[in-house]
Amino acid sequence: MQIRILYFAAARDLAGCSTETVELAEGATAQTALNSALQRHPALRAIAPTLRLAVNETFATKETPLAADNQIALLPPVSGG
Repeated sequence: MQIRILYFAAARDLAGCSTETVELAEGATAQTALNSALQRHPALRAIAPTLRLAVNETFATKETPLAADNQIALLPPVSGG
């Protein structure tokens, strides 16, 4: 199944892109998508422990199941004033 990964802020900078479509096996979870992103863009490992995940614009856990055409966002912590 195909899903779309969206990269924001520092994740976008480290991945070198803002979005990409990836092929995952049926039964994939948000963790599966994160693992795919980390494999494609090893620089993301530097911020992986702090990333929040959102599936279809709703915060998700790593166990959240994915379906075809879902979007998963990788959101680093935000700081500033």
